[in-house]
Amino acid sequence: MFKQDRYRDKKVCVVTGGAGFLGSHLTDRLLKEGYRVICIDNLLTGSVRNIEHLAGNDDYRFMKHDVSNFIFVDGPVDFVFHFASPASPIDYLLLPIPTLKVGALGTHNALGLAKAKGATFLLASTSEVYGDPLVHPQTEDYWGNVNPVGPRGVYDEAKRFAEAITMAYHTYHRLDTKIVRIFNTYGPRMRLEDGRVVPAFCGQALKGEPLTIQGDGSQTRSFTYVSDLIDGIYRLSQSEEHQPTNIGNPREMSIKQFADAVLNIIDSPAGISYRPLPADDPKVRQPNIHKAKRVLGWEPKIPFEEGILPTIAYFIEVLGANAKCKLK
Repeated sequence: MFKQDRYRDKKVCVVTGGAGFLGSHLTDRLLKEGYRVICIDNLLTGSVRNIEHLAGNDDYRFMKHDVSNFIFVDGPVDFVFHFASPASPIDYLLLPIPTLKVGALGTHNALGLAKAKGATFLLASTSEVYGDPLVHPQTEDYWGNVNPVGPRGVYDEAKRFAEAITMAYHTYHRLDTKIVRIFNTYGPRMRLEDGRVVPAFCGQALKGEPLTIQGDGSQTRSFTYVSDLIDGIYRLSQSEEHQPTNIGNPREMSIKQFADAVLNIIDSPAGISYRPLPADDPKVRQPNIHKAKRVLGWEPKIPFEEGILPTIAYFIEVLGANAKCKLK
């Protein structure tokens, strides 16, 4: 894949889902840290727009491939970061079987690649493994409250299986594995139409449309700016920690508070409309990050009021002439 110097000057990382929101930001961080990166993505939910700035970079390669099928990579590999998966409600509700396949077959294939290459493996798991939690805030030792046959089960259970097979490879094959449980993350390169609350509310406000709250808006989320998340993931990849680790921002906001915050930033006539809460939608979400602080020396640095500005600016750029409103 790469022209190798005699003494192999740079380590190589494979990032599945590397053209997605998080995968592309992770790729940028790995390149900055001096790695070479092979991005594998079938572009089902990823976008060339997220990686076009890497064209011509000698340390970067793109492979269009569905990791639910066998993965072949020529040459040495030092790290496998498995980020491939539909990751928003619209995606995994419209693509239930690909979501299950990438969580099961894709994780199996990515682990097989790591085992064959003697590479470290890092799984991008999710706070959705906690389901609609009965413990708050959520700690890594909480087993979750998940409906396996509900509409969200295709994503929740795919990630729970992915964690289980990752730990099996660690205990049985002695593979060096890491598991990050990612909480709500926002920032540039999010897709406007992916159904998550940050692009949904920002897009609606910028187009002058009412912000759609599902339920009464009392349900909570904890929003992490993307650079903070990627820093936590990178630190985890360099650590000796094998058990799941929460990476997220413990600052909890209700959906109604978030909607009000967006309308305070965007000069929009949009109001708020209410719709019924979807089945199995989590009522609360807040990470306990004591472990990340202790083991990784990590905690988020970017306050919401700071991180939301470049995020909205990105959405304005994407919308172009369709953006009827601007920042105040």
